[in-house]
Amino acid sequence: MHKHTISVLVENKFGVLARVAGLFSGRGYNICSLTVNHTHDPQVSQMTIVTSGDDAVLEQIGKQLSKLVDVIAVNDLTGSDFIESEMALLKVKAETFEDRSKVIQLTEIFKAKIVMVNAEEMGVEIHGKPDKIDTFIGLLDGFTILETARSGRVAISRNIGSIQTRRNWDEKA
Repeated sequence: MHKHTISVLVENKFGVLARVAGLFSGRGYNICSLTVNHTHDPQVSQMTIVTSGDDAVLEQIGKQLSKLVDVIAVNDLTGSDFIESEMALLKVKAETFEDRSKVIQLTEIFKAKIVMVNAEEMGVEIHGKPDKIDTFIGLLDGFTILETARSGRVAISRNIGSIQTRRNWDEKA
């Protein structure tokens, strides 16, 4: 099983998120990551859903999502040319000058940002592709990570006209 990134445009209405999440849980599909926010049009929100499964599972997810009343468009970004990003905040134990220097060096290498420093801890903010964030966290292995918060993936297609409407998904099937 591999991960799929799905972009879903929905009407910005009460209960839409609950219906989408209910669709996944009711059918036993896993959501690895989910982000939601309004678009440039305040009446439309974009959901970026990362899920795992084979192609048959993805096809079922696409069909089920496209049947929901408030769904405007469903686009499977996996395997296409798309832009993705994520943000993470990490609190790292760094009590010594040597530890702080190492964290600062890693932060500079990864173009991250120190957002908090006190006598015992440092806070780091990092943006980029999920693999970049995973690698950064992996390199902090020698440190005690006290807290981690990740935003989840956001993604858009690089291709013009790549949004698949409900009708297009149905025609594809």
